[in-house]
Amino acid sequence: MEISNLFSIEGKVALVTGGGSGIGTMATEALVRAGCKVYIASRRLESCEAVAEELNAVGPGQVVALQADLKTEEGTVHLAKAMAAHEDKLDILVNNSGMTWGAPFEEFPRSKWEEVFTLNVTAVADLTRRLLPMLRKSATASDPARIINLGSVVGTRPVSNSAYSYGASKAAVHHLTRMLSNELGGDNITVNAIAPGPFPSRMMAHITGDEARRKAMEEGVPLRRCGTPEDIAGVLLMLASRAGSYITGGIIPLDGGLSALP
Repeated sequence: MEISNLFSIEGKVALVTGGGSGIGTMATEALVRAGCKVYIASRRLESCEAVAEELNAVGPGQVVALQADLKTEEGTVHLAKAMAAHEDKLDILVNNSGMTWGAPFEEFPRSKWEEVFTLNVTAVADLTRRLLPMLRKSATASDPARIINLGSVVGTRPVSNSAYSYGASKAAVHHLTRMLSNELGGDNITVNAIAPGPFPSRMMAHITGDEARRKAMEEGVPLRRCGTPEDIAGVLLMLASRAGSYITGGIIPLDGGLSALP
Protein backbone atom coordinates (compact mmCIF):
# COMPACT_ATOMS: atom_id res chain seq x y z
CA MET A 1 0.00 0.00 0.00
CA GLU A 2 1.41 3.38 -1.08
CA ILE A 3 0.17 5.97 1.39
CA SER A 4 2.20 8.93 0.12
CA ASN A 5 0.25 9.16 -3.14
CA LEU A 6 -3.15 8.28 -1.73
CA PHE A 7 -4.49 11.83 -2.11
CA SER A 8 -2.48 12.83 -5.18
CA ILE A 9 -4.36 14.27 -8.17
CA GLU A 10 -1.41 15.97 -9.83
CA GLY A 11 -1.78 16.32 -13.59
CA LYS A 12 -5.54 15.76 -13.68
CA VAL A 13 -7.93 17.95 -15.68
CA ALA A 14 -10.90 19.43 -13.84
CA LEU A 15 -13.87 21.69 -14.53
CA VAL A 16 -15.43 23.73 -11.72
CA THR A 17 -18.62 25.57 -12.56
CA GLY A 18 -19.16 28.73 -10.58
CA GLY A 19 -15.43 28.80 -9.90
CA GLY A 20 -15.29 32.58 -9.76
CA SER A 21 -16.62 32.97 -6.23
CA GLY A 22 -17.39 31.33 -2.89
CA ILE A 23 -17.08 27.59 -2.52
CA GLY A 24 -16.26 27.32 -6.23
CA THR A 25 -13.13 29.41 -5.73
CA MET A 26 -12.21 27.36 -2.65
CA ALA A 27 -12.54 24.17 -4.71
CA THR A 28 -10.52 25.66 -7.54
CA GLU A 29 -7.70 26.69 -5.23
CA ALA A 30 -7.56 23.21 -3.70
CA LEU A 31 -7.32 21.56 -7.12
CA VAL A 32 -4.71 24.03 -8.39
CA ARG A 33 -2.54 23.66 -5.32
CA ALA A 34 -2.79 19.89 -5.82
CA GLY A 35 -1.38 20.25 -9.34
CA CYS A 36 -4.50 20.08 -11.53
CA LYS A 37 -5.30 22.00 -14.68
CA VAL A 38 -8.62 23.58 -13.73
CA TYR A 39 -11.16 25.15 -16.04
CA ILE A 40 -13.58 27.46 -14.28
CA ALA A 41 -16.75 28.86 -15.77
CA SER A 42 -19.53 31.22 -14.80
CA ARG A 43 -21.73 33.91 -16.29
CA ARG A 44 -19.35 36.59 -14.99
CA LEU A 45 -16.16 36.04 -16.97
CA GLU A 46 -14.35 38.84 -15.13
CA SER A 47 -14.75 37.00 -11.81
CA CYS A 48 -13.25 33.83 -13.29
CA GLU A 49 -10.40 35.79 -14.87
CA ALA A 50 -9.56 37.41 -11.54
CA VAL A 51 -9.44 34.00 -9.83
CA ALA A 52 -7.32 32.60 -12.66
CA GLU A 53 -4.85 35.46 -12.41
CA GLU A 54 -4.49 35.04 -8.65
CA LEU A 55 -4.15 31.26 -8.61
CA ASN A 56 -1.90 31.01 -11.66
CA ALA A 57 0.62 33.01 -9.64
CA VAL A 58 0.43 30.35 -6.93
CA GLY A 59 0.46 27.07 -8.87
CA PRO A 60 1.64 24.41 -9.26
CA GLY A 61 -1.48 23.77 -11.33
CA GLN A 62 -3.12 26.07 -13.87
CA VAL A 63 -6.48 27.85 -14.15
CA VAL A 64 -8.27 28.63 -17.42
CA ALA A 65 -11.25 31.00 -17.27
CA LEU A 66 -14.31 30.37 -19.44
CA GLN A 67 -17.69 32.09 -19.70
CA ALA A 68 -20.99 30.23 -19.71
CA ASP A 69 -24.52 31.08 -18.63
CA LEU A 70 -25.68 27.70 -17.39
CA LYS A 71 -29.25 28.87 -16.89
CA THR A 72 -29.74 28.30 -20.60
CA GLU A 73 -29.34 25.23 -22.80
CA GLU A 74 -27.15 27.32 -25.07
CA GLY A 75 -24.87 27.91 -22.11
CA THR A 76 -24.37 24.24 -21.28
CA VAL A 77 -23.88 23.42 -24.97
CA HIS A 78 -21.30 26.21 -25.26
CA LEU A 79 -19.36 25.06 -22.19
CA ALA A 80 -19.32 21.40 -23.25
CA LYS A 81 -18.05 22.39 -26.70
CA ALA A 82 -15.42 24.67 -25.19
CA MET A 83 -14.15 21.86 -22.98
CA ALA A 84 -13.98 19.47 -25.95
CA ALA A 85 -12.04 22.08 -27.90
CA HIS A 86 -9.47 22.43 -25.12
CA GLU A 87 -9.13 18.84 -23.87
CA ASP A 88 -9.56 15.25 -25.03
CA LYS A 89 -10.74 14.02 -21.65
CA LEU A 90 -11.99 15.24 -18.29
CA ASP A 91 -10.97 13.67 -14.99
CA ILE A 92 -12.99 15.71 -12.48
CA LEU A 93 -16.28 17.58 -12.90
CA VAL A 94 -17.34 19.79 -9.98
CA ASN A 95 -20.93 20.97 -10.46
CA ASN A 96 -20.91 23.98 -8.17
CA SER A 97 -22.88 26.73 -9.93
CA GLY A 98 -26.03 27.66 -8.08
CA MET A 99 -28.30 30.41 -6.86
CA THR A 100 -30.80 31.04 -4.12
CA TRP A 101 -33.79 33.23 -3.42
CA GLY A 102 -35.62 34.07 -0.24
CA ALA A 103 -39.12 35.33 0.58
CA PRO A 104 -42.02 34.37 2.82
CA PHE A 105 -43.81 31.35 1.36
CA GLU A 106 -47.00 33.31 0.65
CA GLU A 107 -44.98 35.80 -1.38
CA PHE A 108 -42.60 33.35 -3.07
CA PRO A 109 -42.96 33.83 -6.85
CA ARG A 110 -43.30 30.94 -9.28
CA SER A 111 -40.52 32.46 -11.39
CA LYS A 112 -38.00 31.92 -8.58
CA TRP A 113 -38.90 28.24 -8.34
CA GLU A 114 -38.24 27.88 -12.06
CA GLU A 115 -35.07 29.99 -12.08
CA VAL A 116 -33.47 28.27 -9.08
CA PHE A 117 -34.30 24.76 -10.28
CA THR A 118 -33.03 25.55 -13.78
CA LEU A 119 -29.55 26.47 -12.56
CA ASN A 120 -29.29 24.22 -9.50
CA VAL A 121 -30.72 21.01 -10.99
CA THR A 122 -31.41 21.12 -14.73
CA ALA A 123 -28.04 22.64 -15.59
CA VAL A 124 -26.22 20.06 -13.45
CA ALA A 125 -27.94 17.19 -15.25
CA ASP A 126 -27.59 18.72 -18.71
CA LEU A 127 -23.91 19.65 -18.40
CA THR A 128 -23.04 16.28 -16.88
CA ARG A 129 -24.80 14.50 -19.74
CA ARG A 130 -22.92 16.51 -22.35
CA LEU A 131 -19.54 15.90 -20.70
CA LEU A 132 -19.95 12.14 -20.24
CA PRO A 133 -17.92 11.27 -23.36
CA MET A 134 -14.93 13.19 -21.96
CA LEU A 135 -15.35 11.65 -18.53
CA ARG A 136 -15.56 8.14 -19.98
CA LYS A 137 -12.27 8.70 -21.84
CA SER A 138 -10.41 9.30 -18.58
CA ALA A 139 -12.14 6.62 -16.50
CA THR A 140 -10.49 3.35 -15.50
CA ALA A 141 -11.35 0.74 -12.91
CA SER A 142 -8.38 1.70 -10.75
CA ASP A 143 -8.81 5.45 -11.23
CA PRO A 144 -12.42 6.39 -11.99
CA ALA A 145 -13.51 9.71 -13.40
CA ARG A 146 -15.19 11.83 -10.73
CA ILE A 147 -18.39 13.83 -10.69
CA ILE A 148 -18.71 15.91 -7.53
CA ASN A 149 -21.94 17.84 -7.07
CA LEU A 150 -22.47 20.63 -4.56
CA GLY A 151 -25.55 19.95 -2.51
CA SER A 152 -26.35 21.56 0.83
CA VAL A 153 -27.28 20.80 4.40
CA VAL A 154 -30.66 22.39 3.60
CA GLY A 155 -31.18 19.56 1.12
CA THR A 156 -31.16 17.12 4.02
CA ARG A 157 -32.85 19.13 6.81
CA PRO A 158 -36.46 20.38 6.53
CA VAL A 159 -35.53 23.95 7.44
CA SER A 160 -36.43 26.55 4.83
CA ASN A 161 -34.86 29.82 6.03
CA SER A 162 -37.40 31.23 3.54
CA ALA A 163 -35.28 29.82 0.66
CA TYR A 164 -37.88 27.24 -0.36
CA SER A 165 -36.78 26.58 -3.92
CA TYR A 166 -33.12 26.40 -2.90
CA GLY A 167 -33.64 23.71 -0.27
CA ALA A 168 -35.85 21.67 -2.57
CA SER A 169 -33.36 22.02 -5.42
CA LYS A 170 -30.49 20.75 -3.28
CA ALA A 171 -32.55 17.75 -2.17
CA ALA A 172 -33.02 17.07 -5.89
CA VAL A 173 -29.26 17.33 -6.45
CA HIS A 174 -28.71 14.75 -3.72
CA HIS A 175 -31.21 12.37 -5.31
CA LEU A 176 -29.79 12.92 -8.80
CA THR A 177 -26.35 12.14 -7.38
CA ARG A 178 -27.53 8.78 -6.06
CA MET A 179 -29.34 7.88 -9.30
CA LEU A 180 -26.34 8.70 -11.48
CA SER A 181 -23.96 6.85 -9.18
CA ASN A 182 -25.89 3.66 -9.87
CA GLU A 183 -26.06 4.23 -13.60
CA LEU A 184 -22.48 5.38 -14.20
CA GLY A 185 -20.63 2.96 -11.93
CA GLY A 186 -20.29 0.52 -14.82
CA ASP A 187 -18.47 3.24 -16.76
CA ASN A 188 -15.95 3.67 -13.93
CA ILE A 189 -17.35 7.07 -13.00
CA THR A 190 -18.03 7.91 -9.36
CA VAL A 191 -20.76 10.41 -8.49
CA ASN A 192 -20.85 12.02 -5.07
CA ALA A 193 -22.18 15.20 -3.50
CA ILE A 194 -20.74 17.47 -0.85
CA ALA A 195 -23.46 18.96 1.36
CA PRO A 196 -21.97 22.09 2.97
CA GLY A 197 -23.31 24.00 5.90
CA PRO A 198 -22.47 27.70 6.34
CA PHE A 199 -19.39 28.90 4.45
CA PRO A 200 -18.38 32.44 3.55
CA SER A 201 -19.83 33.01 0.08
CA ARG A 202 -21.91 35.43 -1.95
CA MET A 203 -25.06 33.53 -0.98
CA MET A 204 -24.22 33.80 2.73
CA ALA A 205 -22.79 37.34 2.63
CA HIS A 206 -25.88 38.85 4.28
CA ILE A 207 -25.03 36.78 7.38
CA THR A 208 -21.28 36.15 7.31
CA GLY A 209 -20.61 39.81 6.49
CA ASP A 210 -22.33 40.96 9.68
CA GLU A 211 -20.40 40.06 12.83
CA ALA A 212 -23.44 39.82 15.11
CA ARG A 213 -25.47 37.72 12.66
CA ARG A 214 -22.47 35.51 11.96
CA LYS A 215 -21.90 34.82 15.66
CA ALA A 216 -25.58 34.03 16.15
CA MET A 217 -25.48 31.58 13.24
CA GLU A 218 -22.31 29.92 14.50
CA GLU A 219 -23.94 29.36 17.87
CA GLY A 220 -26.41 27.09 16.10
CA VAL A 221 -23.64 24.95 14.59
CA PRO A 222 -22.47 22.12 16.88
CA LEU A 223 -18.81 22.91 16.10
CA ARG A 224 -19.53 26.64 16.65
CA ARG A 225 -17.94 27.96 13.46
CA CYS A 226 -18.36 28.47 9.73
CA GLY A 227 -16.56 26.30 7.22
CA THR A 228 -13.16 27.24 5.79
CA PRO A 229 -11.36 26.66 2.48
CA GLU A 230 -9.36 23.88 4.14
CA ASP A 231 -12.60 22.06 4.98
CA ILE A 232 -13.67 22.11 1.34
CA ALA A 233 -10.19 21.08 0.20
CA GLY A 234 -10.04 18.07 2.50
CA VAL A 235 -13.27 16.47 1.31
CA LEU A 236 -12.76 17.44 -2.32
CA LEU A 237 -9.25 15.99 -2.53
CA MET A 238 -10.44 12.79 -0.87
CA LEU A 239 -13.29 12.33 -3.35
CA ALA A 240 -11.10 13.19 -6.36
CA SER A 241 -8.12 10.98 -5.51
CA ARG A 242 -7.32 7.29 -5.02
CA ALA A 243 -8.44 7.74 -1.43
CA GLY A 244 -12.05 8.15 -2.59
CA SER A 245 -12.10 5.87 -5.60
CA TYR A 246 -14.41 3.33 -3.91
CA ILE A 247 -16.91 5.95 -2.77
CA THR A 248 -19.91 6.64 -4.98
CA GLY A 249 -23.47 7.70 -4.29
CA GLY A 250 -22.38 9.48 -1.13
CA ILE A 251 -23.85 12.71 0.21
CA ILE A 252 -20.97 13.91 2.36
CA PRO A 253 -22.01 16.25 5.19
CA LEU A 254 -19.63 19.19 5.56
CA ASP A 255 -21.66 21.23 7.99
CA GLY A 256 -20.08 21.25 11.43
CA GLY A 257 -22.68 18.78 12.68
CA LEU A 258 -25.85 20.58 11.52
CA SER A 259 -27.21 17.54 9.69
CA ALA A 260 -27.02 15.49 12.90
CA LEU A 261 -29.16 17.89 14.93
CA PRO A 262 -32.55 16.50 16.02
